[in-house]
Amino acid sequence: MKRGKHLAKGLALMLCLFLAACGNQPAAEQASSGSAQQTGSNAEKKLKIGITQIIEHSALDASREGFIAALKDNGFEDGKNIEIDFQSAQGDPSTVTSIAQKFVSDKKDAILAISTPSAQSIVKATEGTDIPVFFTAITDPLKAKLVDNLEKPGKNVTGTSDTHPESIKSSIRSIKEFFPESKKVGIIYNSGEANSVVNVENAKKALAENGLEPVEVNASNATEVKQAAESLIGRVDALYIPKDNTAVAALKSIVKVAQDNKLPMFVGEMDSVRNGGFAGFGIDYKELGYETGLMAVKVLKGEAKAGDMPVQFPKELRLAVNKEAAKNQGIDLEKLKAVLEKYNPTYFDQIEKK
Repeated sequence: MKRGKHLAKGLALMLCLFLAACGNQPAAEQASSGSAQQTGSNAEKKLKIGITQIIEHSALDASREGFIAALKDNGFEDGKNIEIDFQSAQGDPSTVTSIAQKFVSDKKDAILAISTPSAQSIVKATEGTDIPVFFTAITDPLKAKLVDNLEKPGKNVTGTSDTHPESIKSSIRSIKEFFPESKKVGIIYNSGEANSVVNVENAKKALAENGLEPVEVNASNATEVKQAAESLIGRVDALYIPKDNTAVAALKSIVKVAQDNKLPMFVGEMDSVRNGGFAGFGIDYKELGYETGLMAVKVLKGEAKAGDMPVQFPKELRLAVNKEAAKNQGIDLEKLKAVLEKYNPTYFDQIEKK
């Protein structure tokens, strides 16, 4: 009997030691010894990706779509191994700052800032952190003080600019080529946007080189854009809408004024041609966003550091012409055939309903 009692005590002690050992297993080991469902839910922590832009309009949206597509094509898919948190500031500067601060407090694993105002806030908010920051749809990264050096940005920041060195010059030159009798060109922009000021300064230089006079109108928010466009009627021979987030966000109202008054409307980027501008030299913003996404992929995979990658610029510039917009603005494309053949433009046959 005593021998049986000793044996039972020994077995009980061994069982206690076994249970204690299981209780002291690391969390990862316990998960691996559990059910397949538990293993799947704890297998890998999702990376947190923040994306922000000053306002929603076709060019900026296309940049965002391209960035996300590049991530997905390279194994980073929202809802699977990454969580994308998209925030639009809806044109409100104070919201831009709040979004930046929130992304930093959330300790995002990477941040994409689309547009100059958003990028400036993100870069400032992430100072002193190691959060990789990528920007896109930026006119001048140096003047915006996003980086100090385009080839070696340093710190935690890099990205892509949407400014081809010849885009503004080409667009302004085409106004004179298409309409030689033009003398004055109306420009609508928000003087509070740093990128817009740079674009307008460059446009004014190009206008002067082509014997054209600028007539500038400021619109500090989207609700002022239509009134700004209407104020130019009878004062100008054509409109030029630069890459200005405020004006582009309210582009439909400018298109309506151009149509009603048969006023040729030139624009600073291709998406605005799709959305009702007559013509403009530009780039594909989805391609630009995709290029930015490929830069982010390298960082997320640990193959590079953001600050070690040079800022990228568009390599291709194309003239785009919207046939439907031309008809609505009273423009006869047959009379412009010689100039059009010179550039072999991309044609759009309708106005996008965005």
